[in-house]
Amino acid sequence: MSKQPDPADITRQQLDPAAADAVRAYAARTRATADQFAGVLEDIATNGLPSVEECTPWEELRETHLARLARQRPAVA
Repeated sequence: MSKQPDPADITRQQLDPAAADAVRAYAARTRATADQFAGVLEDIATNGLPSVEECTPWEELRETHLARLARQRPAVA
């Protein structure tokens, strides 16, 4: 049986400051997205599902998202 190293003996590799800042920024964006999603779910739990008239069809959402992606992508000559 192999012996597992003691967790106190494991040395963690430190990130350089720019990489650490990038990881923190990603964590903040992820946290903000999760908080927004949780808010939507809490609203649904409290008030129920919105009426169909209040909702945006998925096809419209898809086209909007694809247009946003196309604007972000550089044009190929």
